[in-house]
Amino acid sequence: KLQKKLVRKLDFRILPIIVLLYVLNYLDRNSISAARDNGLEADLKLDAAKSQYDTCLSILYVGYILLQIPSNLLLSYCGRPRVYLPVCVAAWGIVSALTAVTHNFTGLLLVRFFLGVVEAAFFPGAMFILSKWYTRAELSSRIALLYAGSILSNAVSGLISAGILGNMEGKAGIRAWRWLFIIEGSITVFVAICAVFILPDFPHNSKMLTEEERTLAVQRMTDDSGGVSDVEGANGEKPIDGLKDALCDPIIWLFTLCLLACVIAMAFNQFFPTIVGTLGYGKITTLIITFGPWGWAFLAVLFNSLHANKSGERTFHLCIPLCIGVVGFIISSATTNLGARFFALFLEAQSYAGYVIILAWMSNSIRGSYKRAAGLAFINCLSQLGNIAGSYVWPKKWSPSYWQSNVISIACIVVTIATAIAIRIVLQRRNKELDRK
Repeated sequence: KLQKKLVRKLDFRILPIIVLLYVLNYLDRNSISAARDNGLEADLKLDAAKSQYDTCLSILYVGYILLQIPSNLLLSYCGRPRVYLPVCVAAWGIVSALTAVTHNFTGLLLVRFFLGVVEAAFFPGAMFILSKWYTRAELSSRIALLYAGSILSNAVSGLISAGILGNMEGKAGIRAWRWLFIIEGSITVFVAICAVFILPDFPHNSKMLTEEERTLAVQRMTDDSGGVSDVEGANGEKPIDGLKDALCDPIIWLFTLCLLACVIAMAFNQFFPTIVGTLGYGKITTLIITFGPWGWAFLAVLFNSLHANKSGERTFHLCIPLCIGVVGFIISSATTNLGARFFALFLEAQSYAGYVIILAWMSNSIRGSYKRAAGLAFINCLSQLGNIAGSYVWPKKWSPSYWQSNVISIACIVVTIATAIAIRIVLQRRNKELDRK
């Protein structure tokens, strides 16, 4: 009874604020796609022939990759996520708002790089925090809700962007696309300040719990780890030991390849308004109708993740949505019919339901506090190379059919599925060895 009460308290305290922060994370990161066709590319005189817009997309992930592992190890070592994470969130809100004052390619490139640097802490940090509070049986559905936040962001970002871009043009002498970054960045800073008073620290040092609840929170995570303490350094382990253990574990590398391939396949997310624009709608209408495919994807993510959590099965819940996405990519390549291509967008967007399963699966498969912190950051870090590559997968010169982009996405899904099957085999063998012991 006390454990159920504790979990309800965690759900109420942790999940809403982390999901909201992730919504803002995607809003700030992907606002550039809405701004692109509404004045940013023209005002900053970005050269399409030199892929300058694509470079500004990809440079974010350079900063993102460089800081993820050090950031997660620092978060694990300092043990104060209540302060650490909101500070990073406020920093990315400020940097995102500074996009409004850029006037050329160099300025935009620098802002995007530093946006990646300050955003690097959030997603692996959020996953690590959840893995510190929730048992393996509880974790999958919570990570699904976290990632559903990004899907929700994709669904509502078009509506928010349409509202700002359609009504703020010329206000105070400022272009509407610049207002888009100012408004969304300011909201992020405000929510970050609120998060300091909402987020807890880790189970062993959180002040939001009573002494009895704190003891229970620590004990249940120790029990879930097979009797190994989940408190940082309790077993004499150092952060560098966790990093070494992660790098020497083949399952870490398999998850890295699986997620990397999937990230490239999902790169259409960064260009979604541009892809929808090939259907022939106006710029503001295009932003509004992006709600449909992402709204459907949001429901698909929730249903698939909750069913996977209930059944305990991962591989098929990962593969089936991705296979449905392949059908969408094939339809997009095969026809220019308006209705068929719009339907294909729904199939492509729901493939994120498979992507989320990878995130929950890898979080469940890594034990040991420092190893998990390093492993999650390492997997997410290298997988972001897919976003750098993905930034060049949907160039305007391949529109309106984008058949080359669709073929690349299908090939990456095949790699993802093949790697997922290999992960299943390795984990089954490990479980059998543990049973024999």
